[in-house]
Amino acid sequence: MAGNSFGKLFRVHTFGESHGEALGGIIDGCLPGIELDFEAIDMQLQRRRPGQSSISTPRTEGDQVEFFSGLLEGVTTGTPIAFAIRNNNSKSTDYESLKDVFRPSHADFTYQSKYGIRDHRGGGRSSARETVSRVVAGAIAEQILSKHGIQITAFVSQVGPVKMPFIDNRPHRAEVDKNIVRCPNEASATEMIAYIEKMKTEGDSAGGIITVIADGIPAGIGEPVFDKLHADLGKAMLSINAVKGFEIGSGFGSVTMKGSEHNDSFYKDQDGNIQTRTNHSGGIQGGISNGANIYFNIAFKPVASILQEQQTINGEGEPAIIKIEGRHDPCVVPRAVPIAEAMTALVLIDHLLRANAIKSTITG
Repeated sequence: MAGNSFGKLFRVHTFGESHGEALGGIIDGCLPGIELDFEAIDMQLQRRRPGQSSISTPRTEGDQVEFFSGLLEGVTTGTPIAFAIRNNNSKSTDYESLKDVFRPSHADFTYQSKYGIRDHRGGGRSSARETVSRVVAGAIAEQILSKHGIQITAFVSQVGPVKMPFIDNRPHRAEVDKNIVRCPNEASATEMIAYIEKMKTEGDSAGGIITVIADGIPAGIGEPVFDKLHADLGKAMLSINAVKGFEIGSGFGSVTMKGSEHNDSFYKDQDGNIQTRTNHSGGIQGGISNGANIYFNIAFKPVASILQEQQTINGEGEPAIIKIEGRHDPCVVPRAVPIAEAMTALVLIDHLLRANAIKSTITG
């Protein structure tokens, strides 16, 4: 299986399955001399972990990370950082009835078609549990970015039909975490929670939108052709389980605007910095950051594992009826917030290192 690595200079390789012994990764290209805040890494893991609220899966995992290399007394050495998170609460027997059938909108059929074998215990590599490794790597990347004044916050801006009012300034994570749905607007959060609980009662699921805002990014980060900054962000977000859409800045709404309305005009502020009066571009123009906030939306489909009877077929192509048992999120969006932050951090740190490499060449 290919495609388990991400990044060019700051490169992450992940391994492990949902019901295996452990999941983990190797980070290559991390700068030396970074004193890691392990509590900050653990905080992101706890925000992603299952069993954290009444609207998430009841599976409980401590999600404690173990580091095996790349650190000396808590400081990065510049060598590969290897880590693992052990699975302690997998219940593979919950999936025995699904061994010979294809679950609707899961990766069962496509994995079987590609590899001739699949892990029916929670989906194996296709399980969203794989993202726990991304969160560890992303939390480390964030600590490096913060030293450059770059901060990232993701939050739930929509669940089903419930949508919060638009904001374009980055909220603090403490504000996002005030409620279990991770929406910084309390009135909208109350409606979202009620909608998710309704889906849970009906044995159904809900989708939603996560908005990501990053600030402090200097102008000049990104590559202008195939590695455009927003293209890499789009790939990163679309690699997250259940993501079906990505839009940056004005996104699909830009089609209803005129060029005279959409163009972000420049001006010089009182400190002599070049700014834009609007930010329809989402902080990126020509594939390169322009110094404004980077903001984008990610659309998540409703969770495919629902507690209702569904029609499908078995491995022989015969009609079958399934009712999925086990422990599943009625809405995965609140737990995906730290995953979106992690993948954003991995893209930004990689491009920051690439931009610094170019500057070193020019000034050297």
